[in-house]
Amino acid sequence: MRTTIRLNDGLLDQARREAQRRGMTLTALIEEGLRLELARAKTPRPRVELPVGDHDGGLMPGVNLDNNAELLDLLEEGVPWDKLR
Repeated sequence: MRTTIRLNDGLLDQARREAQRRGMTLTALIEEGLRLELARAKTPRPRVELPVGDHDGGLMPGVNLDNNAELLDLLEEGVPWDKLR
């Protein structure tokens, strides 16, 4: 089946180079990528519970849900969650 898709020029160039590097057609590369992405979408992702609150429903000290950068800093510093309580 033929169809038309619109791709960013840079992405299309990168895909063409990758297809050539792999010795396959651009169509085959796109089909492979779609198959992989669709298969991944069917696989349920595990639910991750982040310990941001206490048993009373309040936030633990040091956890500010309005500041993603601050949360990321805490995670990158390796601060144990029990130390934030």
